[in-house]
Amino acid sequence: MLEHSRNHDDNVDDCTEDLRAALAANGITLPSLGTELPAYAGSYRLSLIALGNCNTATARKLTTALRKAAGE
Repeated sequence: MLEHSRNHDDNVDDCTEDLRAALAANGITLPSLGTELPAYAGSYRLSLIALGNCNTATARKLTTALRKAAGE
């Protein structure tokens, strides 16, 4: 089960930039990648990263990178 905490910030900005860099290292750009700001609106905040939309070419690159990382 996932554990959530009120001090969940987990440095969401750093995490987002780390993900952006890892994707870029694999030739992948998700233009809408960013912090999901509405997740901060409630009393039970949750750090979320919005991956956004991508075209089929980007989805295929992402699929290839994930399969490679999984050893497929």
